[in-house]
Amino acid sequence: MEWTKYTINTTEEAEDLVCAMLNDLGITGIEIEDKVPVLPEENGGYFGDVVPDLGYNDHTARVSFYVEVPDEKDESEDEDELLQKVIRGLLEIGQSTDVGEGSIEIGTTAEEDWINNWKQYFHQFTIDNIRIVPSWEEIPPQESDELILHIDPGMAFGTGKHESTQLAIRGIRKYLRPGMRMLDIGTGSGILGIIALKSGAEYVFGTDLDTNVLPAIAENLEKNQIDPSTFEYGIGDITADEEIREKAGDGYDIVVANIIAEILAGITPEVPNRLKKGGYYITSGILKTHAQVVRDAMEASGLTIIEEVPMGEWESIIARS
Repeated sequence: MEWTKYTINTTEEAEDLVCAMLNDLGITGIEIEDKVPVLPEENGGYFGDVVPDLGYNDHTARVSFYVEVPDEKDESEDEDELLQKVIRGLLEIGQSTDVGEGSIEIGTTAEEDWINNWKQYFHQFTIDNIRIVPSWEEIPPQESDELILHIDPGMAFGTGKHESTQLAIRGIRKYLRPGMRMLDIGTGSGILGIIALKSGAEYVFGTDLDTNVLPAIAENLEKNQIDPSTFEYGIGDITADEEIREKAGDGYDIVVANIIAEILAGITPEVPNRLKKGGYYITSGILKTHAQVVRDAMEASGLTIIEEVPMGEWESIIARS
């Protein structure tokens, strides 16, 4: 299936009005690109470990929408009519608001492109003695002590290549002992939980807010021949969602969270309720310049910081209950 992508070059000031106009025309799949930073208090439940560099804010915006490429001529005429309505809508908005350039770029994309284009940038690599291999690449002759991990993130976060994920992996490998239980907050592709199980953990429970993680985790468990009963997971906010809190339970030897600092600060007060006495809290996804908010949250929650590990502009902070 192919889609036509229309991108309107406009301004921050007009982007909401442009989106409302498109919505009125029945267009609901809208993508907005601008350089307005998201403040920590606006982050809601965003769980991820990459803070984008937005660069200089020139107050421009790009609003894109997709229309399925028609098979029939009549349907093509419908698409032309829709485009004319969009142009008229822009002209109307421009009478009272600065719409900027107001031009429309047109391109075509295949549905599979959204899912597969990123694969050209992701190749197998190693973290210490762990080799992470995507499904579309062959496994090379193994070194005797290499741990092979098959990971396809799909639409979920987590390939292992980012510095913050590598810090979390190294923290798990350092403090995990056979038979331990681990809670993975913001599990994404499940990479940290799978590495924990392959390294001797008895059980992992993963939480996330994004439903896209569900097929990614299931596929990665199957690829790595992991018994699903040893890695359970659920969607929800462990700080507020009673169902996910009950499902996760407590008494964990390790809680790991690879999330930006401001979100870590918010979930840290919940961590002592999940850890057993003497358990480890392994955090990553922390820019060095934001680390103090995590330290403060740990100390306020009665946790003792035992190690801080830097890597580039990122760092991992590890504490015990």
